[in-house]
Amino acid sequence: MVVSSRQGLPSWMGLATATRKVELDKNMVKEESLNKTSSNPQISDDLSFGERAFSAGAAAFISAVIVNPLDVAKTRLQAQAAGVPRNGMCQMVCFGTNSMLQELKYTPLCLRSSVGTQPACSPDCIRYRGTLDVLYKVIQQEGFSRLWRGTNASLALAVPSVGIYMPLYDIFQNHLEDIMSQNAPSITPYVPMITGSLARSIACITCYPIELARTRMQAFKHSQGGGKPPGIRKTLVGVLSPLKSAHNHQAFQSYRILWTGLGAQLARDVPFSAVCWSSLEPLRRRILNQTGDSPSASSIIGANFCAGFVAGSLAAAVTCPLDVARTRQQIEKDPKRALTMTTRQTLIEIWRDGGIKGLFAGAGPRVARAGPSVGIVVSFYEVVKYALQYRQSKDFHG
Repeated sequence: MVVSSRQGLPSWMGLATATRKVELDKNMVKEESLNKTSSNPQISDDLSFGERAFSAGAAAFISAVIVNPLDVAKTRLQAQAAGVPRNGMCQMVCFGTNSMLQELKYTPLCLRSSVGTQPACSPDCIRYRGTLDVLYKVIQQEGFSRLWRGTNASLALAVPSVGIYMPLYDIFQNHLEDIMSQNAPSITPYVPMITGSLARSIACITCYPIELARTRMQAFKHSQGGGKPPGIRKTLVGVLSPLKSAHNHQAFQSYRILWTGLGAQLARDVPFSAVCWSSLEPLRRRILNQTGDSPSASSIIGANFCAGFVAGSLAAAVTCPLDVARTRQQIEKDPKRALTMTTRQTLIEIWRDGGIKGLFAGAGPRVARAGPSVGIVVSFYEVVKYALQYRQSKDFHG
């Protein structure tokens, strides 16, 4: 990321391969660069928070659209492990019209239990067996567009969330690394872990109700002929309605349910950010060191994407049980139970019901989603930010 002590250059441009050597001499800290400054013109790093947020929001938009089908698959597998019913979807697909025999001809997965009785669905029709099976059945039973179910919520979440997260990480990283390099050099390697965790906590608390709506929109099925599925607003109203009707005099307190599962979300996202950034930064530097003093644009983008891909995949795998706990809390429909559920109790329930397999439900699509998502966000964020910096520098010198 951008570090102000590196003469204002992005970490992957010009001085991307530069490192700092710290020497203690008569209680004075001296810093010197190991590599020579790039011959390229220096580009100032005085972007405003809004410009950084724009860069991050654009990166989040691209990432959310690309990986949303994997997010749907992950949420469906976790909801299935939690015992969420399929809402009779198989029967709706098989017998959507009055002509039962005609519909049966086009739905081989569905069976009739006996002549003159209601149809019964085979186990294959009502249970997901893996990521690809989720994607296939969502397309077959609900339509291709349902793979992007919750995309509007994902965008409404990702753009402001990442728009807060990445700029804050940049700003915290710049200031804290400068402070630590002067006062506590031994702690400097841990700065990405600290700043990533802090920035993620702020973004998570701020945007959590949208995250709650997205998870519920993706977890519960809607038939093709059942009308337009509820959006973000209707989903959140549906969460609040039971409590508002029961406690009209405590309407303000009822809004607390919009942060149901926040503890599990923070328990997932803070370690995720800590693992992700503490592995991404050194990995990115190591890859860039192999490209020489003047890396090409393609190698720079590739280094950022590869480092983000590996770091995101690793962090997603490590924090999967916490993601399962968060999903289970978010899809809980009993408002009283939802308000009293804790992360620890939820993890114990998951372990009791499904063992290690339950704790890692949806791990495949989660890892497959997180790797490219982090890679896209990190690389695209740096590219857009550099373009803004270059334009700003050009206007200043022009």
